[in-house]
Amino acid sequence: MARKLSAIGFDADDTLWHNERLFQMTQSYFAELLADYTDRETLMERLLAAERRNLGHYGFGVKGFTLSMIETAIEVTQGKVAASVIERLLEAGRDMLRHPVELLPHARDAVQFARQEHVIILITKGDLLDQERKLAQSGLGDLFHGIEIVSDKTPQQYSEIFAHHATGVAQGLMIGNSLRSDVFPMIEAGGRGVFVPHGHEWALEHAAPPTDHPRYHALADLSGFATLIRKIEHG
Repeated sequence: MARKLSAIGFDADDTLWHNERLFQMTQSYFAELLADYTDRETLMERLLAAERRNLGHYGFGVKGFTLSMIETAIEVTQGKVAASVIERLLEAGRDMLRHPVELLPHARDAVQFARQEHVIILITKGDLLDQERKLAQSGLGDLFHGIEIVSDKTPQQYSEIFAHHATGVAQGLMIGNSLRSDVFPMIEAGGRGVFVPHGHEWALEHAAPPTDHPRYHALADLSGFATLIRKIEHG
């Protein structure tokens, strides 16, 4: 019997290893540094607006986030932010880039199971150097048949990636913690999308799940991954 899936794509941040909670910890530190100028809620709204504005300039990742914090600090203090605060924000960004990688539960098992009978591809967006560092530290790098670090995730990107590495997006599956980046564009491209929530979600990635779509699947965590793949292949 021909397999329904030829390739499986894995998101990286907050799917295979923790990431967003580090951003939230840094945001708390940011709020402490600017507490004399504004309340946390207002500061986070201004920071989110800056991140949204800057995505097209800086892309996704720690470097763009750090620059957005600095921009927000300048705005909320009307240009009065101390150089020492800017220095602390830059150091906070460097700390994020040095932070050790912590795999999520069942991540290694899921990747190892997938590669037994499928082409597996890591598809992640963000800063190239930081993503390469995290992949190397994760110990998962050698398991993947392909690594794709992209500036954004779109239906066209998924179509091209699954055509390049396997038999096309129609026989592909993408699993990740972001409906907006990992699930919606994959389904639009003609493949299957699997949502596995992390618990810490970046506001710019929030979306409502397409629960009625036949190519949409959801898991509570990666422990159910092997069962889902068997169901898709043999169901």
